Amino acid sequence: MEDKKPDNVVYTAEAGYNANILPYATGVGAPVIRVDDVVSWKSRGIDNVNKELGNKFNELKLQYQKLMEEYEWNELVYSAKFSFEPVIGEIYHLYRDAQGVHFLSLIGPNEWNKEHIGTFKLNSDKKWIYLNGNDSFFQS
Repeated sequence: MEDKKPDNVVYTAEAGYNANILPYATGVGAPVIRVDDVVSWKSRGIDNVNKELGNKFNELKLQYQKLMEEYEWNELVYSAKFSFEPVIGEIYHLYRDAQGVHFLSLIGPNEWNKEHIGTFKLNSDKKWIYLNGNDSFFQS
């Protein structure tokens, strides 16, 4: 009978009085232990990460589309017919003749009646910069 301890006392023969090292409350006056709502925290985290990754993906997709458009314009201009060496910084105009052949010219679209494809400027990297013209040329 002497060995019997009250119910609210934490005692074992092996560990003794060990209430201070237990991971749970052992007395009436101990603070309430609440389990954190980790599921909603994870859900919010996943939503935030998915939004961020989705935005990054859309940004990369737009950059890729712009890069492909630049590539297509440069491919078109470099494959066009011209018999002069283009000067860096000058503005040139791309046309299509009656046979469907593309050619590059210094003559502006207002100065003659040819099918104007686009206006370009050659930069120092030898890349043709599209300035204006038929924006829907590659969509068709």
